[in-house]
Amino acid sequence: MSTQELYAPIAADMAAVDGVIRQRLHSDVVLIRQVAEYIIAAGGKRLRPALLLFVANALGYRGVHHHELAAVVEFIHTATLLHDDVVDESALRRGNSTANAMFGNAAAVLVGDFLYSRAFQMMVGVDDMRVMRVLADATNVIAEGEVLQLLNVRNVDVTVEDYLRVIRYKTAMLFEAAARLGAILGGLDEAGQESLASFGRHIGTAFQLVDDVLDYSGDEAHTGKHVGDDLAEGKPTLPLIHVMRHGSQEHADAVRHAITEGGRESYPAVMAAIRATDALERTRQAAVEEVALAKAGLVALPPSHFKDSLLQLSDFAVARDH
Repeated sequence: MSTQELYAPIAADMAAVDGVIRQRLHSDVVLIRQVAEYIIAAGGKRLRPALLLFVANALGYRGVHHHELAAVVEFIHTATLLHDDVVDESALRRGNSTANAMFGNAAAVLVGDFLYSRAFQMMVGVDDMRVMRVLADATNVIAEGEVLQLLNVRNVDVTVEDYLRVIRYKTAMLFEAAARLGAILGGLDEAGQESLASFGRHIGTAFQLVDDVLDYSGDEAHTGKHVGDDLAEGKPTLPLIHVMRHGSQEHADAVRHAITEGGRESYPAVMAAIRATDALERTRQAAVEEVALAKAGLVALPPSHFKDSLLQLSDFAVARDH
């Protein structure tokens, strides 16, 4: 099932969010408009806004703040992508040239800052201290995750726990925030909000683990990025950690060398080691376990086709090939 099919119950809401995004992207500074519109127009799954909209709808929310906050979440996500691509020196995302490749690093970083600040302008407009606290805390944790990931680059001693901490800070935190915001708008009590936050945290973790798998098994035409990018950047993701902990000495040494030296020339040897240790299957199984935990968090929602869509979205997070 495609994301378009999954999002059918919230199609009108997603269109409204797109309208908010385009309206709020406006700036008198031409370069800001060019870079921001370029990165937004490049597409993406819009999973985080969708989570917020599904949760809010499942709880019967009938206001307009869910559109504004869904756009805020997407702006924060887009800002992190702009900064990520500069740090990683990435040239391709979603099958298109990255903003830094098109416009230069300085423009990408500064427009990322614009998106962050615009997001905070928008959240203040909602005038709810709970909303501001969730988003302020989330952006701070995401920044910590970025730094933690930087510290892990070329580090062959990273543990599974270290790596999962990076995922939960850097990636899952915004999923968690999106789901929690939907719960707040929908009027859930603190326990209900925590339950939906748990859903977001675990589905976000599963999503990143599958990204780890696709970096070594995906089709570039589908994933929109170069296979082996993580290896070239010296990132010890879960498949590589599994090889180093459970593979033969030869395979573990091949992975350690690839992480410390970087580059793509080690890719064939690393792929052989990954296949020999079933590292991709183990990583995908870890994602399946995260999805099971995510679904348990949906107990706070009453039965509805929106809740059913969230269950389907959870399965999509693991089954996807892009």
